[in-house]
Amino acid sequence: MMSKGPNILSITAMHVERDRLVAEGKDLVFTNGCFDILHRGHVAYLNYARSQGDALVVAVNTDASVKANKGDSRPIHGEDDRAYVLGSLRAVDYVVYFEDREPRDIVEKILPQVLVKGNDWAHYVSGREIVEANGGRVVLADMVEGRSTTGTIEKIISVYTEKRGTDEVGTNA
Repeated sequence: MMSKGPNILSITAMHVERDRLVAEGKDLVFTNGCFDILHRGHVAYLNYARSQGDALVVAVNTDASVKANKGDSRPIHGEDDRAYVLGSLRAVDYVVYFEDREPRDIVEKILPQVLVKGNDWAHYVSGREIVEANGGRVVLADMVEGRSTTGTIEKIISVYTEKRGTDEVGTNA
């Protein structure tokens, strides 16, 4: 049986950990996402999020949530693999799963002091009102231009479609 991975907690356990951090005068930073195929943009984003406080919790969408948000062809990697990889990164202190289309309810349950989202979500940050009502702050992170999971998937398809076409031509000659 495969281990769930480093620092992957239930929402209840994460709230207890949040209370411990607050008692020590530390700020918990929260962010969320699918993190389907990890790339440079994700790592830069997570490093930035971590720099906004003393510990970072990443809420990773469950497979069902990714499908609801991105369509039936996603996720590429299952939730346990995505959570394991995230939990293995130096910037990430904790990982929790969330099943909803947006993280408002999990933000309310964990109550982080800092909520970080990419500036591509500046128009709507789910959970903003909860964090701010509890004295916390919302931070928008710059995105790394030209880096996205969709772009990575498109490149893989393009490269391997071209390769397959070349291989087929080569075998017919």
